Amino acid sequence: MQNDNSMPEATVTRRQVLLTLGATAGALAIGTGVSSLGRPAAAASTDAAAGANPGLTKHGLVADELQRWQISHANQGVAVDADHFYGIGNHALVKHRKDTGALVGEWMGPRDGAIIHLNAGWVDGDELVVAHSNFPQLPMASSLETYDRNSLQPVATYSLGIRLGSLTWAVRHQGFWWACFANYNDNGTTPGFDQRWTHVGKFDDNWQMLESWLFPPQIVATWGDSACSGGDWGDDGLLYVTGHDAAELYVVRLPQQGVTLEYVTTIDVPFEGQSWAWDRSARGERIIYGISRARREVIVARIPELPSTLLG
Repeated sequence: MQNDNSMPEATVTRRQVLLTLGATAGALAIGTGVSSLGRPAAAASTDAAAGANPGLTKHGLVADELQRWQISHANQGVAVDADHFYGIGNHALVKHRKDTGALVGEWMGPRDGAIIHLNAGWVDGDELVVAHSNFPQLPMASSLETYDRNSLQPVATYSLGIRLGSLTWAVRHQGFWWACFANYNDNGTTPGFDQRWTHVGKFDDNWQMLESWLFPPQIVATWGDSACSGGDWGDDGLLYVTGHDAAELYVVRLPQQGVTLEYVTTIDVPFEGQSWAWDRSARGERIIYGISRARREVIVARIPELPSTLLG
């Protein structure tokens, strides 16, 4: 998760952070896993991952690439509906036809405007709902930005305010919001915290957190200095997530006990992390749209079914 802008780090003590974040941080079992304030957070995170990382278990699952499109404004993610896909940039949206790749619409926010860092997008009827944060500014704050799917004009905003992490993706599932708030090992993270504080939360319609979970250490170890950039539920009831740079799609499930998502497997995919989207219009098929940030491409792939032994 990167931005063209840079901001000086704010000087914030851990005590001030905890007092400010209050209820939000309280749901995350504060008091465990905080980096020592006497050493860099990244170093502490690396040590923890090295000591606790059981390693990724793969089962030979590889996605089939179907198509690629060169899209200039798709450096953060992509959303998709029945006829179009939507490239997402820091403060830009572009709409393309799925059959020809032709550009049919765009929205460009000013570089010094209210939109700073758009992330993952999710199509809801005639609306395109996009996760947004003020990354890399501090204090970390996020919002949901809603655009008309036809005109790409903004129609609604919902400020989530200051939270522990930057909102990278948000989707609706089984009547609730599910969202990821990312923390990092480099810039744009509240001092005293690191990527281990990245979490998935379950929220009601008023965005009150009901439950939240940490990521498995073997997935955290793949993030480098970044965190989880994309995620959504599959038709098999499992949660699929990506990091920032690795060409891998990680599969997890809610745990029967405890606070950490349960690692299931990894699928090799032809795009490098970032946010992505299921093509829900492809009935009976597991089609996703992802991006290559480096090549500014939107990539279409078919995701294999998981073996029944992993679905248990």
